[in-house]
Amino acid sequence: MTLEMKNKCERCEKKLKDHLYAYICVYECTFCPDCTKEMKNTCPNCGGELVRRPRRMVRKFV
Repeated sequence: MTLEMKNKCERCEKKLKDHLYAYICVYECTFCPDCTKEMKNTCPNCGGELVRRPRRMVRKFV
């Protein structure tokens, strides 16, 4: 099972460029930094903490 890398904020629908611009809760609700700050790092859907989405590492095969 992998994270669903959503590409827009669920609140304002702003496009999210990469992991640096996305915050998620344990249910993968996804928000931009501005909305996350306004919501005080709390998911409006589940009440859980919003944290920066982890980045997906690119594997190099040798």
